[in-house]
Amino acid sequence: MRLDALLRPRSVAILGASERPSIGRSLIEALDTIGFRGAIYPINPRYETLLGRKCYASVAELPRDVDTLAICVNHARVLEHMRPAAERGVGAAVIFDGGFAEAGAEGRRQQEEITAICRDAGIALCGPNCMGVVSPHVPSMVYIQALRDPAQLPGNVGMISQSGSICIGLLADCRRFGWSHVVSSGNEAVLAAVDFLEYLIDDETTRVIAMFLETVRQPERFVAALDRATDRGKPVVVLKVGRHERTRRAITTHTGGLAGEARVFSAVLRAHGAIEVADMDEMTEVLACAQGERWPRGRRLCVMTASGGQAELILDVAAAAGLSLPPLSATSRADVERVLGSITGDGNPLDAWGNGDFATNFPHALSVLGADPDYDAVVQCSDTCDDQPMGSVDRMLTYARSLTDAAAKSTKPCYFMTTRSGVFHREVITFLRQQGIALIGGTRQGLGAIDRLARWAEPARALRGGAGKGRAIRALLGGCTRGTIHEYDAKRLLAQAGLPVVAERLVASSDDARAAARAIGYPVVLKVVADTIPHRSDLGLVVVGLRDDAELSAEWDRMARRLSDLGLRARAGVRGRRRPDRGVRRRVPPPVAVARGRCGGDDRGDSGGNVAGRVPGSAAGRRRRARALPRIPRRLRLGRARQPRRARRQSHRGENDWRGLRDRGRPHRAARGAVTG
Repeated sequence: MRLDALLRPRSVAILGASERPSIGRSLIEALDTIGFRGAIYPINPRYETLLGRKCYASVAELPRDVDTLAICVNHARVLEHMRPAAERGVGAAVIFDGGFAEAGAEGRRQQEEITAICRDAGIALCGPNCMGVVSPHVPSMVYIQALRDPAQLPGNVGMISQSGSICIGLLADCRRFGWSHVVSSGNEAVLAAVDFLEYLIDDETTRVIAMFLETVRQPERFVAALDRATDRGKPVVVLKVGRHERTRRAITTHTGGLAGEARVFSAVLRAHGAIEVADMDEMTEVLACAQGERWPRGRRLCVMTASGGQAELILDVAAAAGLSLPPLSATSRADVERVLGSITGDGNPLDAWGNGDFATNFPHALSVLGADPDYDAVVQCSDTCDDQPMGSVDRMLTYARSLTDAAAKSTKPCYFMTTRSGVFHREVITFLRQQGIALIGGTRQGLGAIDRLARWAEPARALRGGAGKGRAIRALLGGCTRGTIHEYDAKRLLAQAGLPVVAERLVASSDDARAAARAIGYPVVLKVVADTIPHRSDLGLVVVGLRDDAELSAEWDRMARRLSDLGLRARAGVRGRRRPDRGVRRRVPPPVAVARGRCGGDDRGDSGGNVAGRVPGSAAGRRRRARALPRIPRRLRLGRARQPRRARRQSHRGENDWRGLRDRGRPHRAARGAVTG
């Protein structure tokens, strides 16, 4: 689909245009105000002309190949206009009204019909249930909000939001950064967030991308787009809601989307180079931080203030947020004290007030920090705001000049920071912007933004694949054709990609199995490995919690008989098949969710971490970390799993019943356990 028809239109038709105050009239006025240079076609059968332009009676009477159709009518009347739009070759459309998939079965049916029409005709549809799009550099605006000052809008941030109010909030303050494109995507009946993301990655006016997401459609494309954005050097800043159950229910009623598992999504973002933020303050400061000409290449920050108490507060906040503020080196400290006199603490944050001669002390302190190889970024902290009743703007501009002069002599990025988010002085912002210096706000949010951008810029991403993708798979296949790849080989591929996997051994005899189990350490899991057996636990070919050689040998013999009963034989070299060997792996104690492919992160709920054999620390600590783990789907949990009804009825009929029986008269461990085939 032609997204240029939507984001760089040459003509816009407005269905529902009117001379009275309305969305249609507001759109025409906004297009005029922003300076749209293309044709505008009002549509309303009540008028022959409207606001000085010819007015068309219906969509069917429009000139052919209009780029964008803005649909400003009630949701009940939208569908009747879509087929004429398709017949007239409309390239894109925006549906503002709600009442579709988010509103129940009838709305969902209407949205599905609209989607089918648009896909058949190649119409790039934004919405429904959205605010529209703004493209300040084109300039173009098909967006249902009044425009007052178009000069403030242009910038380098591309925004994609599944919430209209988020767009309204971010567009309300363009003091520190502006926009390349703003997209309110709504229900995403045709165009999803990933479509706009792919467009912005290739857009020359976009330097950084912001996304507010409730749900992610087409996750494979989304992940690939994140990788491509990283390769292109464009940070993608993501604010994803749905971390709690009540929020997830609200999302379904808002846009009809599904939120998904928050921790899994966070792990995906980290693995693919996106910058995740938790709220609007964090997002705004990362976008502001990215406005500097230089971006940080490391996380070691130094901060200069004019107050010892403020320095102490910053240090407390930074420590709680996990930010890196290394102490001042002995050499740099001596150089600073040569001019300022004795300084407090370990010198970072640096109280540079000294003897009170700020005109001398500030430039010298910033010069020393800018030259110190132990730091990756320099931050000057000072508070000012518009219409402040106290203090001098000239003094603030003098402070800002000290920073810009130091930045000119250093290769590091330098930042001016206020201690409260959103509190700035326009003259200071303008001056700093002219010098390529970003202004950030809020100690936690501002310093955190630098840290996030620094982490994004770190060169190595071990989990990301590079050139030559597929070589490991080709080597594994060895020239054979395999419809599926069994678990053991799949884990080998994951391990080669840098993902942690559980320690295991592939064995072909009972003696080898016992030797492997002793090497790994009991208790262990025993499972058959074969391309041709997808659901091994259902067939009684997985057993967990084997405690010694005797139990392992007994289960080995039972599995051998079971394979024979199923008609499976060990066959080597047969095209498209693999020998059903048996894998032995260590069972990790219950606090670790092995079946989920991870072990618990730290107490803060981090879903990252290395897979290990045991969770360190006390039993109570292990239980706390276990409670911090994300909930695991029932079919993957350790512990007793729900058996099929038939298995429960037959749980004592004999060892050869594959639905969950065990030779010792208790429910089969494959039915009880959580390591599924």
